[in-house]
Amino acid sequence: MTVLDDQDAPPPAGPPPRLLDLGLRLAGAIVVVVAGVLTGVLELLLATVRVGGQLIGVSALLAVGANIALSWFAYEVVGRRWAVALPAVPWFALMAVAAVRTSEGDLLLAGDNWVGLAMIVAGAMTFAVMGFRQILAQPSPLRLMTPPR
Repeated sequence: MTVLDDQDAPPPAGPPPRLLDLGLRLAGAIVVVVAGVLTGVLELLLATVRVGGQLIGVSALLAVGANIALSWFAYEVVGRRWAVALPAVPWFALMAVAAVRTSEGDLLLAGDNWVGLAMIVAGAMTFAVMGFRQILAQPSPLRLMTPPR
């Protein structure tokens, strides 16, 4: 076998790289949206956690950490600056629904719960800061070398 014989072999068949890239980005976007909903639900559940009868602010801390991670992951997976909106929109929608009283009188996030209010403010500010950072960020040299999408 010579070197020339190896060069004559056709490239392996498979989906075009552009289609595969688009599929992976779409799958990542779906994961980010679902993660935004799941972290919002977890934060709502932890907003009423008490230790010794006193509310603790674990859900506000979780909101900041999770929203930073989700914003970063969304940009890395989707590759677009607007991707920070993928986890933010369902998170905001969930918080808005949790703050509205149902016809039965149920309320997930009461106005007298300081942890819930701190969680909403901290989570919203985190998404706002991460979005603002994406707007101001210079494109990375690695992203400049990749072909346009």
